[in-house]
Amino acid sequence: MIEYWNENWSTMLDDVQQHAIMVLSSLVIALIIAVVIILVFLRRKTWLDSLIYFFSLLYSIPSFAFFALLLPISGLGMKTAVIVLTIYSEYVLLRSFITGIRGVDPQLIEVGIGMGMTPRQVFRQIQLPLALPAIFSGIQVALASTMAMATIAATINAGGLGQLLFEGLQGQQVVPILWGTVLTMALTLICAGFVQLISWLLLHRWKGVLDK
Repeated sequence: MIEYWNENWSTMLDDVQQHAIMVLSSLVIALIIAVVIILVFLRRKTWLDSLIYFFSLLYSIPSFAFFALLLPISGLGMKTAVIVLTIYSEYVLLRSFITGIRGVDPQLIEVGIGMGMTPRQVFRQIQLPLALPAIFSGIQVALASTMAMATIAATINAGGLGQLLFEGLQGQQVVPILWGTVLTMALTLICAGFVQLISWLLLHRWKGVLDK
């Protein structure tokens, strides 16, 4: 494995960079869409449940089939991969966001309304802080699943660490497969560590609210 690294380290680091860009771009876009959907449809339970059901149907589509369906529209490359990964992440994020927000004690919401808070203030100062653990749990799950799924994007020339895996499969070589697996796991752990740090900082900021 050391010899393979010495010969291919530059290409492998490029693969890591491509993989990180692909996954993090998808996750950020999915987060933005999830926040917008929550803000718009939070008071419309039927619409929100329908959107979750819709994304669950998209989530059930095999990734290879999804890539193939989008190829005539967005073509080969990272653009198609980001679209597919964003859609897969969206279902996980929406479910965790809704679970966290709906899990807030209704009495706390009533107290906030009784104190004269507007619905937006109740969401920002009560529901969102209390839902943070569930929200970040969903982000961690979406991150891990997207990291793994992004390896398949190599089949549509999107780059990433999947290239090492498919190189090993095509050439029947174990070493590229091992490096692809190790680097994917390492990248996942590093990104998960950053997410955990952000989660800790936000939870610490709203500690007074969460302890009530």
